Amino acid sequence: MNIFADFTARIIKAVEALDLKDKEGASPDLSRIAVEPPRDPSHGDLATNAAMVLAKPTGQNPRALAERLAEALRTDADVSAADVAGPGFVNLRLKDGFWQAHLMALLGEGRNYGRSTIGGNRKANVEYVSANPTGPMHVGHCRGAVVGDTLANLMAFAGYDVTKEYVINDAGSQIDVLGRSVFMRYREALGDDIGEIPAGLYPGDYLVPVGQALVAEFGRKLLQMPDDEALAIVMDRTIDAMMAMIRSDLALLNVHHDVFFSERTLHADNARKIRAAISDLTLKGHIYKGKLPPPKGEKPDEWEDREQTLFRSTAVGDDMDRALVKSDGSFTYFAADVAYLKDKVDRGFVDLIYVLGADHGGYVKRLEALARAVAGDEVKLTVLLCQLVKLFRDGEPVRMSKRSGDFVTLREVVEEVGRDPIRFMMLYRKNDAPLDFDFAKVTEQSKDNPVFYVQYASARCHSVFRQASEQLGEANFDRNRLAAAVASLTDEGEIGLIRKLAEYPRLIESAALALEPHRLAFYLYDLASSFHGHWNRGTDNPDLRFVKVNDRQLTYARLGLVQAVSDVLTSGLTLIGADAPTEMR
Repeated sequence: MNIFADFTARIIKAVEALDLKDKEGASPDLSRIAVEPPRDPSHGDLATNAAMVLAKPTGQNPRALAERLAEALRTDADVSAADVAGPGFVNLRLKDGFWQAHLMALLGEGRNYGRSTIGGNRKANVEYVSANPTGPMHVGHCRGAVVGDTLANLMAFAGYDVTKEYVINDAGSQIDVLGRSVFMRYREALGDDIGEIPAGLYPGDYLVPVGQALVAEFGRKLLQMPDDEALAIVMDRTIDAMMAMIRSDLALLNVHHDVFFSERTLHADNARKIRAAISDLTLKGHIYKGKLPPPKGEKPDEWEDREQTLFRSTAVGDDMDRALVKSDGSFTYFAADVAYLKDKVDRGFVDLIYVLGADHGGYVKRLEALARAVAGDEVKLTVLLCQLVKLFRDGEPVRMSKRSGDFVTLREVVEEVGRDPIRFMMLYRKNDAPLDFDFAKVTEQSKDNPVFYVQYASARCHSVFRQASEQLGEANFDRNRLAAAVASLTDEGEIGLIRKLAEYPRLIESAALALEPHRLAFYLYDLASSFHGHWNRGTDNPDLRFVKVNDRQLTYARLGLVQAVSDVLTSGLTLIGADAPTEMR
């Protein structure tokens, strides 16, 4: 159903019939031939660069070659015109019958329209959010959650075998700090005067219920245990409580992971998995003993001027080698990253996608290098960095949360503006561009609010069917009957809407391959704009209205078009994780 792929194949066949040869007498490379919508819709329905990419290797004049190709394409039964433009583009206009047939097929596929096999069932792991389990989700996690979740949905729709993953960072110094913070809240729940929370501990009130739960379970027993034993119990209970909170917060945003991977499992059994991963890299020649200079004149926490076990990551694309085992035999944080990546590879994933915050930019090269060292060309690793989100209310910066202590929680934002505006607007900029989120603007009912504009289009589609049911006296409209009538659609606005719908399969494939879910939000806005524009034409010209009581055949055809718009809007909004409403209140 991807008309661009269809016509690429047709154009390649036409080029092959021209029997072109390169300077060595061989058939030229046809892989660079592309078919796209023209930038200016008035130029036609499709445009191809075939003549321009083939002219130089075959020693042809690009416009002359374009004329030969256009002449061949004019014989295609679905082509009404083939014209040469600019330096050698060939613009195609397709017959109304082609668009009518495409709409008929679209109605047959329904909400599966656009589903693709381009992913080839490749196993893809999309890891996103993965916030430390030290508190509730904050708005800084929100964008990565939406980008990662929508990307995973999009890739699955495009034919990938996708796993949505969250790694629980439940090992390391921050967990010890969390445990000591909760132990103070435990003492507070017992009635002790704990005073101010010391600097370096987590001060948020969200830890108070965890302390109270510990009192309910243990009473004063934890105070009677050795500190390390008591702290271990507190940390376990706290991680469970924090992850329950995080899952609940994510569920509000309609984010659900398939796998929650515990970092602790990498350290279990005397760090067996970490040792095995380092051993694997050693066998591949990537490990050596040596010293590292402090990067850029700084001395980070894990840097030491002693011989350590190092990963020769500069040999596989990194900008510096990385320490794995310190001189005292303890593992660095990066050693766990090595084991975690190897675990993913061992689980059979060939596409590894990490969605991280912009503050993790320094991780990109080291992760890419690590993937090359662990799996060579067998896996493709991509890191998507999400820039910051700034919150505003009527143009004024939003103040910090009282409950969390120093940030705005995700739950607070969802409860104020709703899930759908957040999910849609977090995609209305490319992930690597900063985003301003204004509470007032994302809830206003106007064309300037993209999520409202798209959902209003969905609601309008359903209102057309309610109106048709009332005026025609029919409770239901069979898809097959609507599809059989589409040959009645000849108005330019109607054909234009079908053209826009026909872009959806190409959008799905290109967005999935490029790992750019924001393209979906942009497309849905454009489709909604086209639909609203055609609706407005009917307001001005009664002959163009969707329901014509005195012409049922034309009404059925137009209802088929409305149904197709509804199907694509619903499909796209579902992939984004938002609702396609049947009415707006």
